[in-house]
Amino acid sequence: MQNLLDKLKIGATNLGGCMGMEQWLGGGERLVSYSPNSGEPIAEVEMVSAANYDAVVDQSVETFQSWRTTPSPVRGHVVRDLGNRLRELCEPLGELVTLEMGKIKAEGIGEVQEMIDVCDFAVGLSRQLCGSTMHSERPGHRMYEQWHPLGPIGIISAFNFPVAVWSWNAALAAVCGDTMTWKPSPQTPLTAVAVQHVCNEIMADHNVPGVFNLSIGSNDLIAARMVADRRLPLISFTGSCSIGKRVAEVVGARMGKSLLELGGNNAIIVEADANMDLAVRGILFGAVGTAGQRCTSTRRVFVHESITAELIDALKTAYSQVSIGNPMEAGTLMGPLITKQSVETMDQAIKNAVAQGGEIVCGGGPLPEQPGNFVSPTIIRMPSQTAQVHQETFAPILYVMEYDSLENAIELQNDVPQGLSSAIFTTHLQAAEKFLAATGSDCGIANVNIGTSGAEIGGAFGGEKDTGGGRESGSDSWKLYMRRQTNTINWSDDLPLAQGIEFG
Repeated sequence: MQNLLDKLKIGATNLGGCMGMEQWLGGGERLVSYSPNSGEPIAEVEMVSAANYDAVVDQSVETFQSWRTTPSPVRGHVVRDLGNRLRELCEPLGELVTLEMGKIKAEGIGEVQEMIDVCDFAVGLSRQLCGSTMHSERPGHRMYEQWHPLGPIGIISAFNFPVAVWSWNAALAAVCGDTMTWKPSPQTPLTAVAVQHVCNEIMADHNVPGVFNLSIGSNDLIAARMVADRRLPLISFTGSCSIGKRVAEVVGARMGKSLLELGGNNAIIVEADANMDLAVRGILFGAVGTAGQRCTSTRRVFVHESITAELIDALKTAYSQVSIGNPMEAGTLMGPLITKQSVETMDQAIKNAVAQGGEIVCGGGPLPEQPGNFVSPTIIRMPSQTAQVHQETFAPILYVMEYDSLENAIELQNDVPQGLSSAIFTTHLQAAEKFLAATGSDCGIANVNIGTSGAEIGGAFGGEKDTGGGRESGSDSWKLYMRRQTNTINWSDDLPLAQGIEFG
């Protein structure tokens, strides 16, 4: 473990605020990072104080004055070098994600690869921040729109993707001309420190201090301060629906912008004609991958009544082959939950589901004989979509329910507060198109013959309803990090008014 920390420049203590390129500021309480695999402490950081948080943001504001005038393709060179440096550190940084967060090593390394991919995407984007040209109704006039950098932004990320979601925001914001301050989850500070060291190297190479900044602190102090900070015109927040609603209220009250990526009670519909092998594999990864701690994790399965028994038997067989244990070891398919509280929350959710008529098909909750926060992935057959099924539990619980028509399945799928990811398994074109139509899935992501989990760079990621409406990573999500300006140029010798108005 120490070799890994040394390789990533993490000592026994790192201070929680990084300003400029190598100036680390502390002043707050100590924060211990614990391994969810063993429950043992890994290392500790000193969190940033409120005053030093202000110093970090002041640096971000100052740097923005020059960074916004740097040509976008030149800004892209910085992000290109960031991506290349991450390539060199992909394995050790991925192992640190596994060590601190608990996802299996393949997923940890995959998360770093996601950072590399979004850097590549942003580099290409740096030459394509295009506006539109419109025809003016007035002769001798030219009208167009252009996009300018928005300003210093705040990024508040969650534990389940401790580095990838930061990169979704940071890489795009950087090429758009924004600077940023990042507040990571208190449960995964070491991965943030490691990434900030990489950023420091790249900023030093290009002599652009203060583009990427870090503030490790408590949610009560630093996150609350950031959300209310008028110096930050955009707050990108990833977390629970309940906290996200509060973020939207506070940011909206100061007329700021919020980019919200919140919960997802995601469902898969399995039609009678579905390729059963594909469906089982898609459900398994969606429900068990990252120990059910993805916002896109599969929580619900709606199966046509004619194949319910067949699907449940196939899922039981698949679940029996899931190896649970140390996520750093080859062959492990599911690691631990992030905290003991998460284990207790899962256990209570299972009890609630059973009390509401659910039948446990396999699994059942905590594995107390193992050190760390290990649980057994659980399938519960539910008679209907009860109150418990409407709740998102960040754990590997899968609720299976029957339906008799596709229209009924779509209605059930949409009948939850969240609207992030969804999927259908079918070999019929008409069923697939019904699912993707305006009257079909109401989610921001709707897939056919692939699961709910695992988003590619390039497609906008986000959801509707209580998921917050945010979009990150791909498509035209870059526009969130910029401000739109409409320009009209009169190159004639007259001054005609729009709509043919005569004045004077």
